[in-house]
Amino acid sequence: MNQLNLDEVKTFIELQSPETKIYIGADSERYQKIINGRNEWFADYILVVVVHIDGCHGCKIFGEVQTERDYDKRASRPSTRLMTEVYKVAELYLKMEEVLEGRDVEVHLDINPNELYNSSIVVQQAIGYIKGVCSVTPKVKPQAFAASYAADRFKSFIG
Repeated sequence: MNQLNLDEVKTFIELQSPETKIYIGADSERYQKIINGRNEWFADYILVVVVHIDGCHGCKIFGEVQTERDYDKRASRPSTRLMTEVYKVAELYLKMEEVLEGRDVEVHLDINPNELYNSSIVVQQAIGYIKGVCSVTPKVKPQAFAASYAADRFKSFIG
């Protein structure tokens, strides 16, 4: 679908003041498609980089949508899909690491720690992975607006 141009994102960030804040988030959406007469599960992974200019002005949002097969057996236990979101956001962070150094950066995960929600099954694993790979403590719902709102809305805008 839509591909993120990392060079464009990095250049834009480099041109901003040190007060500019960066939020990196991911969301996913599971759905079925008929492939060769069979219902198969897929997921759209939406990755966004929100650049909050000077930390007090408007934002510029960069993003992409990646479509992959979803191998979770049950929708109520989406651990594979959710951890794929986490892996993808960590990979994006690492690809941008040199322009993020010295800046206020947050990683946002669309995971709810409340046990009433299915995403809670991976919350500790996801937080630990981001801490270990990116050396930052990620935000989860309800503080993870880049994942919960920006990524979710980004897909609806690109259509």
